[in-house]
Amino acid sequence: MSETADLPTRKDEAWRYSRVERLQGVPLDDWRTIDVAAGESFRDTLVVADGEATKPTELHRWRVTVGEGATCELFAVLASAEFARLEIEVVLKKGAHFELGGITVGGRETVREFVTHVTHAEPEATSNQVVRAVHWGHGTGNFLGRIDVVRDAQKTDAAQDFKGLLLEKGASVNAVPQLEIFADDVKCAHGASVGQLDENARFYMAARGVSPELTKRLLAQAFLGDALVNLDDETLRDELMDVALAKVDRNL
Repeated sequence: MSETADLPTRKDEAWRYSRVERLQGVPLDDWRTIDVAAGESFRDTLVVADGEATKPTELHRWRVTVGEGATCELFAVLASAEFARLEIEVVLKKGAHFELGGITVGGRETVREFVTHVTHAEPEATSNQVVRAVHWGHGTGNFLGRIDVVRDAQKTDAAQDFKGLLLEKGASVNAVPQLEIFADDVKCAHGASVGQLDENARFYMAARGVSPELTKRLLAQAFLGDALVNLDDETLRDELMDVALAKVDRNL
């Protein structure tokens, strides 16, 4: 598919909540390839934040193959661009592990989303995806995650966990978790929930003199932290959280 090809439409499940009109002139066949060799470990991050290099549309498409016994960890924060999308296709070999921690934050009429397709192609592989979305104004955060477990991929352990937090009326988040399982000895789970700030927690903190702005920030920080809990590099974890909270702070 080239940049002159027909654009996707919302009839395509993977683009249901996207801003496809923002793809005009964007090369759609520009995929990054990541091959993690057997027994190796790989970690990378993606940060889409305010800056001179940020474009109105940030489309990132990655194809990942994780070799036997290998580990691939990806962490991303989408906090800028009118439309930001990270799309990941993953194939897991025997005993491989894939970890995704993702954060979307934003307001106005922005759309920021993660779209994943993880294929457990061989036995004993594991995958874990945790995505958190905090939005306000008319901002939208999306997670469309599909897991395929092929017939011979016994002992698979796969999980998806998405939660959205709406700071204002008018914002929205969307989650479409999908499982297609052809093996019979597997452990697969997915969960999705959407809510507002905990009023009990806000009342508790207000009673102790914490300002509404600081309360909102602290609750958002605790909420977003779930997406980074499996990132064992504390410095990197703090850097990603700072990017997300800087965007939240502008809404306080």
